[in-house]
Amino acid sequence: MFTIAALYHFTRFPDYAALRGPLIDLCAAQGVKGSLLLAAEGINGTIAGTRAGIDTVLAHIHALPGCADMEWKESFADKMPFGRMKVRLKREIVTMGVPDVDPKARVGHYVTAADWNDLISQPDVAVIDTRNDYEVAIGTFAGAVDPATRSFREFPQWWEENRDRFHNKRIAMFCTGGIRCEKSTNYLLSQGVEDVFHLKGGILKYLEDVPQDQSLWQGECYVFDSRVSVGHGLIPGQNDSCGACRRPVTPEGRAHAAYERGVCCAACAGEYQPEDRARFRERQRQMDLAHARGETHLGG
Repeated sequence: MFTIAALYHFTRFPDYAALRGPLIDLCAAQGVKGSLLLAAEGINGTIAGTRAGIDTVLAHIHALPGCADMEWKESFADKMPFGRMKVRLKREIVTMGVPDVDPKARVGHYVTAADWNDLISQPDVAVIDTRNDYEVAIGTFAGAVDPATRSFREFPQWWEENRDRFHNKRIAMFCTGGIRCEKSTNYLLSQGVEDVFHLKGGILKYLEDVPQDQSLWQGECYVFDSRVSVGHGLIPGQNDSCGACRRPVTPEGRAHAAYERGVCCAACAGEYQPEDRARFRERQRQMDLAHARGETHLGG
């Protein structure tokens, strides 16, 4: 059984590039895989490994400047959900593209998973999903507004174009683990919105804590690893990932005439050239051969 830790923390890293090497070396020594982003504003990512390996890496991250109180969310899988370990240097740990947004200065009111249903059921509350369109497509909260953004960078423009829809409304926002809401609530507060709330720990914490028979969540939650999606109790879901565009593919989507495993889904049927499709087919063939040998192909 592998432990999966999803984490983020906003803090000041004056020399974040210097943190990369020791972190990569430690993860390699502990057999931990996944993806971490480092920026001047903090750290973000998901890692997986043995219990001991994850505990060792988390202890290292907690010792980084300003990270002693970092929280994380755990789930479990019976196979390693990542093929390799990546630690990348970025300008932002979640890209919004608005220079003045600073979650360390001010964010919205945190709402626990236990109190979330009551808040979003109030008639004067507008619930906004801050995730990307392909994530929303496989699951969201009942009645939530979908901005239909392709990336988080589009959210500020969407708000500017739609803010009048939410006049005299309290705003409740949510995302997968909470990181996008740290920035989006700070942004709305800077735009003069007074009552802004967000789901503490994100959808993952809600699905972990709230019983399914009391839940207002519909569908599954997209996650950025080989599980593709999880449901209540953080149990791996029924979605696969398209080998070409990486969008989630539902069971119904896998029955679509345009679907070809590892090569194409209905959403990207017109997005690639024949030579790209040929390359995807060869990659899938190599993955199948590796699987038959009991090996893991990094392309998977």
